Amino acid sequence: MQTSRQPPTAPDLPDDGVAYRVTHATEYRYGAAVALSQQLLHLAPRVVPWQLCRAHRLAVGPQPALRLERQDAFGNPVTHLAFDSPHDRLTVLAETEIEVLPRFSPALLRLAGQPWEGWRAALAYRGAEPPPADQLAAAQFAFASPYVHTGPAFAAYAAPSFTPGRGLLAAARDLMGRIYREFEFDPQATTVATPAAEVLAKKRGVCQDFAHLMLACLRSLGLPARYVSGYLLTDPPPGTPRLIGADASHAWVSLYCPGLGWVDLDPTNDLIPDTRHITLAWGRDFGDVSPMRGVILGGGAHEVEVAVTVLPLAESDASGAVAGTTPGDAPHDGPGKESRGRERRQVRSGEDDSRA
Repeated sequence: MQTSRQPPTAPDLPDDGVAYRVTHATEYRYGAAVALSQQLLHLAPRVVPWQLCRAHRLAVGPQPALRLERQDAFGNPVTHLAFDSPHDRLTVLAETEIEVLPRFSPALLRLAGQPWEGWRAALAYRGAEPPPADQLAAAQFAFASPYVHTGPAFAAYAAPSFTPGRGLLAAARDLMGRIYREFEFDPQATTVATPAAEVLAKKRGVCQDFAHLMLACLRSLGLPARYVSGYLLTDPPPGTPRLIGADASHAWVSLYCPGLGWVDLDPTNDLIPDTRHITLAWGRDFGDVSPMRGVILGGGAHEVEVAVTVLPLAESDASGAVAGTTPGDAPHDGPGKESRGRERRQVRSGEDDSRA
């Protein structure tokens, strides 16, 4: 096993957030020896104004021949691992202590009254007027990407929400709510390769699918929006203990609003993320921020098991969870996948990092 450096911490922020301990364990078991392997990991949290990373540790077995820590094109922390000796098992354990602070602002309420067409017009290219740096950076999220196509069908689905003159945030929240109400949360209905058009037709999927669908709708209207990968605090059924390893990674959407910045939206649970959402990385779609992906030489058939635990530090200190499980002891979709999320205490999760 090999441990990582401490990441840089965010700037000093008011101590009014919620602190968590997050563990993300991944184990690959191969039917034959793997001779060579290259892996990319998005398992360290981004440094953002509303998060303070207190500690981060990454343990890997077997020990890689090469390990590099860098940032990708979107500014996400990335770990690159290279293995050049035979192995039939690969384990990765990421452990993070992080504080998440409230993000709500009165500006969000003011934004609701601004017509969405005006925001879209503000993003239009004007050759004689160079766009602001943040607007130029946002433009890369306004186009189709490998997992998020655009087209008339997505614009048509979004149209009842984005009526003429409606505020941008009000329209986006309405679209988010419609996806939540009209689509069934079904882990068996899709794979990571399922296109958003099929999700739109089936009306079923998981958080990745709902995020991809909402991105397709927003981008089809000319609005920049990005895919956010992270974690979500879920709660066990009343009267049952929290199980270690029974949570999951999660995915949601962030919409760019000129003059305000990025506003996160969770279509899986019909809410604006706050202190229950932990941001890992963002990109154009799932392919840019998959928690773990790579290529191998050899290996044959393989099995992968993932166990994620999101635990409030206060609860962890009180030993309120059932400890002692391993990646093989609990399915990584967890109890959060059973809930419709109509209350903030019962939310849906389940970004499928085992698909990558």
